[in-house]
Amino acid sequence: MSEREEADVETASAGYARRFAGPVGAWFLEVQARATLELLKPFPRASVLDVGGGHGQVAPALLAAGHPLTVLGSSALACSDLLRPLVDSGRVPFVAADLLATGLPDRAFDVVLAYRLLPHVARWPELVAELCRLARYAVIVDYPTRRSVNAVAEAFFGMKKGVEGNTRPFLVFREGEIAGAFAAARFRETGRRPQFFFPMALHRGLGRAGASRALEGAAGGLGLRRALGSPVILRCEREAA
Repeated sequence: MSEREEADVETASAGYARRFAGPVGAWFLEVQARATLELLKPFPRASVLDVGGGHGQVAPALLAAGHPLTVLGSSALACSDLLRPLVDSGRVPFVAADLLATGLPDRAFDVVLAYRLLPHVARWPELVAELCRLARYAVIVDYPTRRSVNAVAEAFFGMKKGVEGNTRPFLVFREGEIAGAFAAARFRETGRRPQFFFPMALHRGLGRAGASRALEGAAGGLGLRRALGSPVILRCEREAA
């Protein structure tokens, strides 16, 4: 029997949430939410399953945009605390299941979302296959790409850990790997939003949201973020039968 996947326990923790505290963290989440809502525009009020979404990072934006939201985590005890007000009020159902074998019906949700998850799952092609199985129309994921400064991420991991404190090793993907995993499930890329040209650890170390906005604005104006930005938020849609 394969070991149960619980990569979302860390991202659903209070310690992880503190990485997004303060003005810089709020700006990170603002960029993420804006890209998410842009990629969801073709699916107004679509039902969304947020797999590994115990971090609650995109829940407010999704609800405000009118998307019925369900969050799935690997543990009801460890992965729902940050969502407690939404879960207790009945606004967001929480489902506990193995991330790689949820047991939910095929195509149970219009769109399936998974953030802060793919780089931490060793059997990530199985995760992609499960996300695609659950999605009626589209899957949206984020991932660090080698087509960026993440190409040398391993060499600078110690520096990153010094800035962020509780960071952990993560996979960095070639674009072809991601495309191949989705193609195997008969999904194709239809939208792509690189988030930052400069490393997030640099922005955290700088500690000034205004300066970071200016740096990223300049990089965006030069086309650097589009070409070399990371993490990438990717939308893939089910191919017509």
